[in-house]
Amino acid sequence: MNGENLKLKHRFDPKVWKKLLPFLKPFLGRFAWVCAVMVLVALSDIAIPLFQRYAVNNFIVPRSTGGLGVFTLVYVLMIAAQALMVVAFSRGCIAIEMYLSRDLKRATFVHLQKLPLSYYNKTAVGYILARVMSDTTKIATLVGWSLLDIFWSAIYVLGVFIAMLILNWHLALLVMAVVPAAAILTGIFQGRILTVNRRVRSINSRMTGAYNEGISGAKTSKTLVIEDLNCREFSEITDNLYRNTLRATRLNAFFVPLVTFFGSLAAALVLQRGGYLVMGGALDFGMLSAFVSYALGIIEPIQQMAGIIAEFIATQVNIERVTGLLEQKCEIEDSPEVIEKYGDCFSPKRENWEPIRGEIEFRDVSFKYPDGDEYVLEHFNLKIPAGTNVAIVGETGAGKSTLVNLACRFFEPTEGQILIDGVDYRERSQLWLHSHIGYVLQTPHLFSGTIRDNIRYGKLDATDEEIEAAARLVSADTVIKKLEKGYDTYVGEGGSLLSTGEKQLISFARAVIADPPIFVLDEATSSIDTETERLIQQAISRTLVGRTSFIIAHRLSTIKHADLILVVRDGRIIERGTHEELLDMKGYYYSLYTEAKLGKLDS
Repeated sequence: MNGENLKLKHRFDPKVWKKLLPFLKPFLGRFAWVCAVMVLVALSDIAIPLFQRYAVNNFIVPRSTGGLGVFTLVYVLMIAAQALMVVAFSRGCIAIEMYLSRDLKRATFVHLQKLPLSYYNKTAVGYILARVMSDTTKIATLVGWSLLDIFWSAIYVLGVFIAMLILNWHLALLVMAVVPAAAILTGIFQGRILTVNRRVRSINSRMTGAYNEGISGAKTSKTLVIEDLNCREFSEITDNLYRNTLRATRLNAFFVPLVTFFGSLAAALVLQRGGYLVMGGALDFGMLSAFVSYALGIIEPIQQMAGIIAEFIATQVNIERVTGLLEQKCEIEDSPEVIEKYGDCFSPKRENWEPIRGEIEFRDVSFKYPDGDEYVLEHFNLKIPAGTNVAIVGETGAGKSTLVNLACRFFEPTEGQILIDGVDYRERSQLWLHSHIGYVLQTPHLFSGTIRDNIRYGKLDATDEEIEAAARLVSADTVIKKLEKGYDTYVGEGGSLLSTGEKQLISFARAVIADPPIFVLDEATSSIDTETERLIQQAISRTLVGRTSFIIAHRLSTIKHADLILVVRDGRIIERGTHEELLDMKGYYYSLYTEAKLGKLDS
C-alpha cells in the first residue's frame, strides 16, 4: 500500500505512456473516427443554448408561434443526430476498450508462456494474475473511455469560451473569472478522493483475500481452534475499510455541492450583470438565457477533466506493471538460428526434430541461481547413458531438483555444457527437449475437464484406445473403473474432486502416453497412501525400462535398485554410486539409510 501511495505522488510521465503505443497503433483510425464524432457531439452541445436563445427571442418574448414548426423540426433533427452520434462514439469506445483489453491480455499471456520456470519460482501467482486481469482491464477502460471523455470535455470547454466571447465578452469574462478557482479546488479534491479510493480498493482486496483464506482454510482453522483470531483480524480489516470508505464518502459529499456552488455562482454573476444589461437594452433575454446555460454547464466538464487527469496519473502504475511483465527478459531463450531450424513453442517445425535416445552428459558444469551469489554446482561432470535410472536423494530442501531442472533445461548452466545425445542442448529448441520428457510432480495438477481430457494433454492427438492403454500401463485404470463415469468423470478445478493418489495416477498416465525417452519423477510417491504407492511402484518398474529417468526421492526404499544414486546435501552433490557402493562408503547416504531402517525417517 505504501508503494501505491508513492506512485500517486508521481506526475504525468510521457515515457510510461509511450510504451503503450505499439498496442494503440492498430486503433489509430478508430480513435480518429471517434474523436471526429465527439467533436460533432461537443459542437451540438454548444449549439443547444443558441437554439434556446433563438426560441426565447422569437417565440417567448414576442409571444408568437410564427416559424415554430420549422424551428421544432430543425431542433428535433439536431437532437436525433446528436443521439445517433452518441451511440456511434459509444460503440467506438466500447470497441477500443474491448480490443485493447484483449490484446494486452493476449500479449501478457503469450509472454508468460515464454518465461522460464525460474520466473514462476520467484513470482507470486497473485501478482501475475493481477497484471494479466486487473491491470490490463484498467488500462483499456481508461484509454477506451477516459481518454476520449477528456477530449470531449476540452473541445466543449474551449467551444463554450469561444461562443461566449463572440456573443458578449463582458459576460464571458465574468464566467471565466470563476473557472480558475473551480479548477484549482477540483484538482485538490480529485487528488484526495483518488488517494482514498485507491486505499479502499487495496483494503477491499485484502478483505477478499482474508475471506477466501477463511473459507478455503476452514478445516485448518477449526483444528487449530483459531476462529476467534480469524474474526478479530477480519474485523480489523472491515473496520479499516469502513473508515476509509466513510472518508471517501465525506469528501464526495463536500465536493459535489462545491462544484454545484461554482456553477450556480457563475450563473448568479451572469444573471446579476446580465439583468442590468437587459434592463438597459444592451442585451436581449435570449442571450441572457444562453449565457446562464453556458455558466451552469461549463463547470462539470472541468471537474471531469481534473478527475480524468488524476486517474491518468494513477493508471501509470498499472501500465508500469503490465509493461514490466512484458519487458521481463527470458533467462532461457533459443537462438535465432535454432528457431529458424526447429521453430518455437507456438510454431514448431517438428519435421526437423531429431529423435532422442536419452544420453545426458554434464560437462564441467557450474551453476548458480539467477538471484543467488553462490555456486550450487562447480565443475560438475557426469555422463548418463541412455536408459539409465538415476535417483537423487537428500533431506527436504537439500536441492535435489537442481540437477533435474538443469537436465530438463528449466535452468541453463552458468558455465559448462549439458549435452543430449552428444549435442549441446542449446543447439536444439526447448520445445524439442520438453516434448521428449515425461514429468510427474510431487503435487499433481489436473486441468478442469474429464479424466480422459487430462490424460490426452500428454498427447493431444491421442485416441481413446491410447488413453486407456496409458492408464492400464500405470495401473490408473484400477482406480478409474471404480468411478461412476469412468474416464468421463469430471475432475474439478485443479483436480479438486479427486484424491491426491487418484490425481497422481492420472498425471502419471498423462506423462507416459507420449512415450517419452526421458522420464522425471519428482517425489511422486511422497504424498500418497500405501495402496497408491504400491500401484505407482509397479508402474515405475514397467514404464522406466529402457528410458533415461530421474527419480527424486525422499523415501529411500523406492530407489535401492537405481543404476546411479546421487546424494545431495546443502545444494551440492556429495556422494554418488549404486546403493551397495554408497553403503560401503559409510558416509551420509549410509546414515540416511540406517536412520530410515530404524524408523527415524519415513522409509
